Amino acid sequence: MSLSASHQEPFLATIRRALGQTTDTIADRRSKLFDRRLDTDTRTILDTIHQRSHDDRQLLLDRFCEQAKPLHLNIIPVTNKAAAADAIVELVATTTPEWGDQKSVVRWPDPLLDELDLETRLATQEVPVHTTRLDTATPVDDQRAAIRGQVIDAYIGITTADFCLADTATLVMKSRPDQARAVSLVPSIHVAVVRLDQLLADLKELYALLRWDNTQWKAGLTHHMVMISGPSKTADIELVMVHGAHGPRAVHVVVITGR
Repeated sequence: MSLSASHQEPFLATIRRALGQTTDTIADRRSKLFDRRLDTDTRTILDTIHQRSHDDRQLLLDRFCEQAKPLHLNIIPVTNKAAAADAIVELVATTTPEWGDQKSVVRWPDPLLDELDLETRLATQEVPVHTTRLDTATPVDDQRAAIRGQVIDAYIGITTADFCLADTATLVMKSRPDQARAVSLVPSIHVAVVRLDQLLADLKELYALLRWDNTQWKAGLTHHMVMISGPSKTADIELVMVHGAHGPRAVHVVVITGR
């Protein structure tokens, strides 16, 4: 049954009366559900995040590495961006595509990844590096088709992440224009590059930041957010664990620890 706009409110009012609810009680419930008052516990969580020292973050990194082991998530701590680029160049040199013998890499157009200059660094290995950046000179549909093909052909996809959760070894990635979700999903190897100050302890800290931190409010919430804990895995067939059935078979997180 469909209701026109003119009949919808009387219909809902009838339901409210039958349930013994008034407009005031509904508004009160909404205010409790979407409370805009910062409580003491959440304020303490935010203070903990903002006052966390470099040494404290190193401890989070240790916890992140420990929790990553049983998930087959490889953490690569490096001291600076040059070392991060070196780690990726070495990974390309020491790994092979799952299918075929032609190596290619696809990455997000992100300022941190731009500074790694992987296009130049991997030219010595004759490995092309494609980005998912769209421009205004070419029809969007044509660009998306080309990017889709590059993502499918690539055996390594490189992204950043917004946060890393130490307690569960989880990458948290918001969606943004030009940052195709397929880059972290389709290639058989996913590499994420993050900074030490992006490490959080757990979901409580993540939700506190997303809900109350001014910087996060200015950036706004994207239409979706992905959480990744290790490579794709399934045990659907005879309870045998298989990696890479529905996504990357290997995930590496390069953490830049330098201040």
